[in-house]
Amino acid sequence: MTEDLLVRARSGDQDAFGELTEPHRRELHVHCYRMVGSVQDAEDLVQETLLAAWRGLDGFAGRSSVRSWLYRIATNRCLNALRDASRRPQALAAAALPEPTRHADPVWLQPYPDMLLDDLPEQAPGPESRYEARESIELAFITALQQLPPKQRAVLVLRDVLGYRTAEAAAMLGSSEISVKSTLQRARAALHAHVPPAGHGGAPAPYSARERDLAGRFADAMERGDTPAIVGLLTADAWVTMPPEPQQYQGHAAIGAFLEDRAVSRGAPLRVVPTRANGQPAFGCYLPTPPAGIARARGLMVLTLDGDRVSAITWFADTSVFPYFGLPRTLPT
Repeated sequence: MTEDLLVRARSGDQDAFGELTEPHRRELHVHCYRMVGSVQDAEDLVQETLLAAWRGLDGFAGRSSVRSWLYRIATNRCLNALRDASRRPQALAAAALPEPTRHADPVWLQPYPDMLLDDLPEQAPGPESRYEARESIELAFITALQQLPPKQRAVLVLRDVLGYRTAEAAAMLGSSEISVKSTLQRARAALHAHVPPAGHGGAPAPYSARERDLAGRFADAMERGDTPAIVGLLTADAWVTMPPEPQQYQGHAAIGAFLEDRAVSRGAPLRVVPTRANGQPAFGCYLPTPPAGIARARGLMVLTLDGDRVSAITWFADTSVFPYFGLPRTLPT
């Protein structure tokens, strides 16, 4: 079947090419997102990958599967994008914020809509995989990935997420097996240093009653503008981060001061619309503007849960991702 499709595609049959590649489009999108941390860039990179595959069909010798061939093209396209400094923000907007717990290196990152994960084809992970599909899309993992050098990022995703063998990863990257092994060791050590330790309570199961209850209480407190209630739902060592802003806040006192400062700056409580991002509860946040009779999109908030508490709040001020979540730009008030 694949051979027949290849013959037809090589003769210029675009429908045959679509049959070959379309089953892999969604997983390629997730792969590019893991590599570059941007939903929008991932979309562009998938298009570039498919265009390169169409133009390079004659060079596909069939020594690997079509899926692996597409992953090779996509990975190298992502590496090229990561080497392009122009795709990263050159300067961060100066914001008058309370003194943070720490200043971290800026990380360019967008949340990933769960609705784009719903139709992923079932693919058994390769023999070398270390991470489950859900774990490898969570914000903590994606954030840590973005702090690795591009080649380390590529090697770790190919080996530990997709489960390709060393020889396969080396062929995809045009590298040696020795180089891949060495790069993987460094990537694993760096990733371990960046990923926060797992909480003791364990995250509630997605869509479970426990998760809905905690997310609902958080949303209610947000819409009331009740900072003490929000802080009361946090673990003692919870973090608030705002990629790509460098300011990060940890603990009840620091987070409480930050939330109060933001509430005063906004002048009104946010309205929130539940959604999901990176396999986690999330909210589209809107700021009411009474004279206009609407609430305007202000940002997207993603919660990391630990037992019956929130261990991290990640705030994304970039509202350009709202359409990917099916969220409107404004709400009636």
